[in-house]
Amino acid sequence: MLEALRHSLDDPIRYALPFFLLTIVIELVTLAVFGKSEGRFTARDSVTNLATGAVALALTAVFHAVELLLYAALYVYVAPWHLPADRWETWVGAFIGVDLLWYLYHRGSHRIRVMWAAHQVHHNSDYFNTTTAFRQKWNQWFGILIWLPLPLLGVPPWMVLAFFSANLIYQFFTHTETVGKLPRPIEFIFNTPSHHRVHHGSDALYLDRNYGGVFIIWDRMFGTFQAEQHRPTYGLTTPIYSNNLVRLQFHEYGAVLRDIRGAKRWRHRLGYVFGPPGWQPTPVDCSERQTPAMVGAGLTSETL
Repeated sequence: MLEALRHSLDDPIRYALPFFLLTIVIELVTLAVFGKSEGRFTARDSVTNLATGAVALALTAVFHAVELLLYAALYVYVAPWHLPADRWETWVGAFIGVDLLWYLYHRGSHRIRVMWAAHQVHHNSDYFNTTTAFRQKWNQWFGILIWLPLPLLGVPPWMVLAFFSANLIYQFFTHTETVGKLPRPIEFIFNTPSHHRVHHGSDALYLDRNYGGVFIIWDRMFGTFQAEQHRPTYGLTTPIYSNNLVRLQFHEYGAVLRDIRGAKRWRHRLGYVFGPPGWQPTPVDCSERQTPAMVGAGLTSETL
């Protein structure tokens, strides 16, 4: 158990940080020197991204420790078998499993409002460059749940977290506008900067598309793929115009609470929490149509 915990805290992302920072410096300096920084980054936004990422990285160590303890317990006491960590089949299966679960988790983070409230910080910048990859959520507890199937299927817990970190390392390099479209076979199979630019777009054509982590195949399979047609408009559909780290992280939670307090029915409250972002009750709620039988039985829309 202690060895597994050591694996968790020894996050591969820590070793990738120098390469991340070098890539950021090269990109931003190149954009500035060639006069292409307009509309692509500002110093204040980039500093906000890096500060957000620094806090997120520190919190990740805590969440990973909790994950490892939970996954280790499931792996040891519940999993019906243990897949051998020295077999290539286990490595390939775990890598693909992590990426598929990431797709499902990422899709849920855009379609379930309480999950979106945490994830939206990654999308609330009006710019898209390598520093945007650092603009990560601080509330990471949903991530603890998404990987549960893997230790239950006998994947070693340290492998689950290591491959998730590898997945995020790959995704860092998809956050850029300085790389155009890659050769068609790569674009067909893998998530690329072109595909991920679409994902960060707030244009109607691009909303809720391209959730893949390493592979874009999942989007093609499940009908959420969209090719890049034009340069996206980045940011939220309703911008918040702030660089306050706390507001960037938690403003949507406040909006959820305000909607819940203003709702008069439990189904509306549940809709505001578990419905998609922007969910609203229908203008004409069928439950408000009171039939004579309902009135005679003492039932009104307020009791439903």
